[in-house]
Amino acid sequence: MAAASTIHAVRTEEDLLTARHAVRAAALSIGFSIIDQTRVVTAASELARNAYIHGGGGTLTIAYPTRPRATGLRLTIRDEGPGIADLAAAFTDGFTTGAGLGQGLGGARRLMDEFEVHTVAGGGTTVIATRWASR
Repeated sequence: MAAASTIHAVRTEEDLLTARHAVRAAALSIGFSIIDQTRVVTAASELARNAYIHGGGGTLTIAYPTRPRATGLRLTIRDEGPGIADLAAAFTDGFTTGAGLGQGLGGARRLMDEFEVHTVAGGGTTVIATRWASR
């Protein structure tokens, strides 16, 4: 898959829906099963919502990494918010700094094959999450 990366704004409620549709189309385009499509879309939705609510908005980049016998879907979500003060706590189920259920970050990590978070107090957060599909 040699598709180019795409960047989507995550600044409004409508952008959250657009991001979900873009991720579903991307997952479908590389042949993910319906189960893997659902996993990736759910993770993207949680991460984009976090960037919107906690980070004041940001961007979602969809990329298509490859490795021998596999194509992937990589989501990079960036915001310019306050950062995550306690990253370990943020991965704990039930932990929330808002009105949610506290499943977002940890749940998204469980749905993806690779997951990394880069956060700086006062400097925003970047989450890079990848799901691989066999070719």
